[in-house]
Amino acid sequence: MSSEHWVVQAGNLSFNMDTLVTMWVAMAAVIVFAFIATRKISIFPNKLQLTAEKIVGGFMGLTDSMIGKSGRIHIPILASLFLFILTANLMGQIPWRIYHLKVTGELASPTNDINMTAAMAIMVLIYYVYHGVRVKGFKFFLHEFSFVGIIMAIIELLEMIIRPFSLALRLFANILAGEILVFTFVGMCAYFLPLPFMLFEVFVAFLQTLVFVLLSTAYIATATQVEEH
Repeated sequence: MSSEHWVVQAGNLSFNMDTLVTMWVAMAAVIVFAFIATRKISIFPNKLQLTAEKIVGGFMGLTDSMIGKSGRIHIPILASLFLFILTANLMGQIPWRIYHLKVTGELASPTNDINMTAAMAIMVLIYYVYHGVRVKGFKFFLHEFSFVGIIMAIIELLEMIIRPFSLALRLFANILAGEILVFTFVGMCAYFLPLPFMLFEVFVAFLQTLVFVLLSTAYIATATQVEEH
């Protein structure tokens, strides 16, 4: 696996096509899954509909426990993040080397690109800040107009800025490190040696997806939580 990206220039902009292409593939896979699973909904569900219902049911339980029943309005974004990130992470285990690109670099998981993970983290930040302001108004930023209140507001603002970097770096670093490890062992022994690491990376793909989604849910819960007096 090359450490360089397949970069395409378009004017003053540059695009990492090795991860952009697989991002489109992951998006298409999630859209097709959602379309087929909800196309013919029946009271006697098939396996695909049952899988979709299990996913939605899991997120209903998650939001009910962390936010309350009012938190079910956040299921669409949380479930979308879960399905996309999981699909993107697992794509890193596909042997992309069978595709011989006449460019520098190889196709790779979308989440091994810091631009991709940063974009998702910033989207989460904007989402929970919007809902926090919607629920609490100006008090979301400043709980009380005092010296202590202003200091606390500055600290919370810095924390809000750090959160997306934490989300982005954690996901990016774990997926990139796993892919490098697997491809290193593929180069050493292409048959049996990489298999345990590939299975471990499948576990990491699920784990990192859960961490990203659970932290996003926690941020939304904190932002929209109303203190009872």
